[in-house]
Parts: sequence; C-alpha cells; structure tokens
Amino acid sequence: MFNPFQKTRVFLGETVTELKKASWPNFQELWQSTLVVLFSVSVLGFFVALFDFSLYNLISFFTDWVKS
Repeated sequence: MFNPFQKTRVFLGETVTELKKASWPNFQELWQSTLVVLFSVSVLGFFVALFDFSLYNLISFFTDWVKS
C-alpha cells in the first residue's frame, strides 16, 4: 500500500545527507558574493529605469506630436 509518510521521510533523509556533502562559504566569501549581487542588481536596476524613462518620454513625445 502507498505510504506518503515513508517517502517523505526518505526524501528528507536524503536531503540532509546531500546538504552535509555541500561546501558552504565562509563569512568573507559570503560577504563578497553579497556585495557582487547588490552591485549587479543596482546596475541592472539603473539601466532598466533609464530605459523605462527614455521609452516613456519617447512615446509621450510621439503621442503629443500626433495629437497636435
């Protein structure tokens, strides 16, 4: 008969085993990676905001031009 609790217990046990095999970063590596991610998100956000602003103004220019 199908026992979902048995499969769940096996899955959790295998997950814990695999997590013990993983190599975890030390504090310095974690901090450096965090800074890289924050910088990358900031740069990407800046470019998306710039593109959005430019596209909005371009479309507004053409729609105002067509209206008049």
